Amino acid sequence: MAFSNPILVWAVVGLVLMLAELVVPGGVIVLLGAACLVVAGALSIGLVEGIVQSLTLWFIAAIVLLLAFRQVTQRLVGGDSHVDNTDEAIDLYNQIAHVKQTIGPGQTTGRVEFQGIEWPALGDGSIIVAGTDVRIICRENIALVVEPVAVETAKN
Repeated sequence: MAFSNPILVWAVVGLVLMLAELVVPGGVIVLLGAACLVVAGALSIGLVEGIVQSLTLWFIAAIVLLLAFRQVTQRLVGGDSHVDNTDEAIDLYNQIAHVKQTIGPGQTTGRVEFQGIEWPALGDGSIIVAGTDVRIICRENIALVVEPVAVETAKN
């Protein structure tokens, strides 16, 4: 029977794992398959005998291959690595919002609509009437600090 030959079993499992890398990319499964091929080679030259020695060699070979070649396979295969902006204040700065509820005078909060969501808003101390567009300066707790767009264009 074909499955009674451990060399063939380790080689087939190794090839299946290496082909599985096409379905599940990431560079780990191909290294586990390569460790299976190392065991198949060691069995064929008589370096190891039996299932216990084979599994021990597979664990050791898999760890060594993973530690040695993980960075190489990540560069070749790629992966899901990206860095997003973690500072939300930078994303908010200088964006335009629409006043839904009058803001001011002083520290009286109003409401603005930004990206389809209504936010509490603080103004620059003056009255900003509903219906005008404002520029977001920063965020203070959950409120957006805004100034009228006309003020910014008048400066330029």
